Amino acid sequence: MPQKVRIALDAMGGDAGASVVIPGAAVSLSRHPDTEFLLFGDRALIDPQLAKYPALQAASRVVHTDVAVSRGRKTSSMWLAIDAVKKGEAGVAISAGNTGALMAMARFNLRTLPGVDRPAIAAVWPTTRGESVVLDLGATIGGDARHLVTLAVMGSAMASVLFDLERPTVGLLNIGVEEIKGHEEIREAAELLRAMNQSQLNYIGFVEGDGIGKGAADVIVSEGFSGNVALKAAEGTARQISEFLRNAMASTWRSRIGYLFARGAFKALRDKLDPNKSNGGVLLGLKGIVVKSHGGTDAEGFAYAIDVGYEMVHYDLLTKINQMLNRGALVPPPTAPEVVS
Repeated sequence: MPQKVRIALDAMGGDAGASVVIPGAAVSLSRHPDTEFLLFGDRALIDPQLAKYPALQAASRVVHTDVAVSRGRKTSSMWLAIDAVKKGEAGVAISAGNTGALMAMARFNLRTLPGVDRPAIAAVWPTTRGESVVLDLGATIGGDARHLVTLAVMGSAMASVLFDLERPTVGLLNIGVEEIKGHEEIREAAELLRAMNQSQLNYIGFVEGDGIGKGAADVIVSEGFSGNVALKAAEGTARQISEFLRNAMASTWRSRIGYLFARGAFKALRDKLDPNKSNGGVLLGLKGIVVKSHGGTDAEGFAYAIDVGYEMVHYDLLTKINQMLNRGALVPPPTAPEVVS
């Protein structure tokens, strides 16, 4: 009998807590029946929601705590979900709580993988040709060339798991595609990636900002500041376009009639622009898998975050990353220059 994928959920995280987390878990369970859940949070809030979904109730165990992350630490629902991963009780922890708190707790509790200085947030980005993995989306700010190479390796492992690619293409986000452009760290990272003998990573060069949406590479690497700005700009643009379309379709009776004929096309566009469809940022580089959901997502969006966590466990992301790290994918730290007497 196949082994179950056990998922720990912070049922008190996010804007709506259990009223979104529980229905989201029910949706994800319908797509992945081999899932079990550990639900951490206030039983008085969880049980009424859980009673609405008998199949989920049968596949879940509730661990009570009435401590939210803002009021406590090691007894909070967020901490306990992460701790379940550390203890091997769950394969992944998922929370819609505060990003900074989640990153700090995950890093303190799980620690980073050998060869990884700092974890990163990686997410699936919808593109005109499909989807890409983009990282870092704001876990930390800045980073030297070796850090960017580490991100490339981890992102490539994630893309190979999610997209079933043997050798994902990797690009570095930069202000131009010419080799002379960009900060020194980016240019140095490009040299290191070109020199790597890595059978599971295909470095293709620099990618400009508009290349993210075009799907210029399967994996696009950036340090956290630039990545977070790109993410927020894209989300804002998606909402802006949706608002423009809604206003345009309601402006005249002709446009309303036109909408009726093109309703299917507009629904497809709206789904493509919906950030909930790409919900779920993976905290890469830790000795355990943690997924961050948008705090304001709905149940369907939270289900997508659970789906991401399921895929990471089911296809053994950590083993994949470790294999790539141990195959000489990372360059060693620079050694001191030789002193000539």
